Amino acid sequence: MTEKTDRCDIKSLLRDELAERLSAMGEPGFREKQIFTWLWRGVKSFDEMTNLPKSLREKLDGAFTITAPEIERKQVSRLDGTVKYLWRLSDGNFVESVVMRYEHGNTVCVSCEVGCPMGCAFCASTIGGKVRNLAASEILDQVMYAQADSGLKISNIVMMGIGEPLDNFDNTIRFLKLVNDPDGLNIGMRHISLSTCGLAEKIDKLAGFDLQLTLSVSLHAPDDETRSKIMPVNRAYGVDAVLDACRRYFDRTGRRVSFEYAMIRDVNDTPRHAQLLAQKLAGTGCHVNLIPLNDVPESALSPSTPETVRRFMGTLTGRGINVTVRRKLGPDIEASCGQLRRERERK
Repeated sequence: MTEKTDRCDIKSLLRDELAERLSAMGEPGFREKQIFTWLWRGVKSFDEMTNLPKSLREKLDGAFTITAPEIERKQVSRLDGTVKYLWRLSDGNFVESVVMRYEHGNTVCVSCEVGCPMGCAFCASTIGGKVRNLAASEILDQVMYAQADSGLKISNIVMMGIGEPLDNFDNTIRFLKLVNDPDGLNIGMRHISLSTCGLAEKIDKLAGFDLQLTLSVSLHAPDDETRSKIMPVNRAYGVDAVLDACRRYFDRTGRRVSFEYAMIRDVNDTPRHAQLLAQKLAGTGCHVNLIPLNDVPESALSPSTPETVRRFMGTLTGRGINVTVRRKLGPDIEASCGQLRRERERK
């Protein structure tokens, strides 16, 4: 729920839940699919559901709400066509999402919380802490309305925007089930990547759903001393505990885990860090994504030099580890999540 009301957030309901509620209202079974189809077309009111009787539309309006964000700000990169949205939610809070173009299709990066509680030193999303969870509908809206406004067919989703998906576990699972529905956007789980800072017991819980998505873990350091300095969550879930959870996830799902590693000058990019990371990941069949650090005005951290990144990558590939360097998209529009919201909050 995003506002103080007794009405239910209809877009967050799973299909069987919607059918059950409609049945309790005395409606025939076929109404569920009609209404579900309208919701996925992006309607903002029940009056737009023109093939429903007026009496039913009035009854629905009395029982349910339909979420619909407003575009507070939109930026389009002149360099690569990346589109960044700052959405205003119904309660006045803001979140961001980014649409990126790749050869294999268009990807949207979505937020799952207003703010973030994790406190990572290199991330703009966490400045100011967490305000609240997003409902499943509010995560869905970022996909639906970004696709509608940009005119770009979304084929892939990454949950790497503002917030920690596994901190908002129930709504994240609900969102994943809804976006995978054949009568909705029908985006397959193998086209979805979920990023977590490493909540070990939640990784185990996620594995139990066997969703076949890509788990992407923000590791950013191979040892507890370094990781605790830049990621407070490491004090609760150390490097070895996170890696053990990732091994269990692979054993349960058969899905290769990807590790994100932000390259931070003189913090986690030394030859010692590269060698230790190679040692801990050797033989796991994982993928490492080296990320050029984004400049955050409130942070004193700076990105590694290109030469340092190349040396680091060479150490890993020399040990047989699959490594890529993330291409930086939308540099002229501050495409990394958290920056637009932070700027808006300062104003």
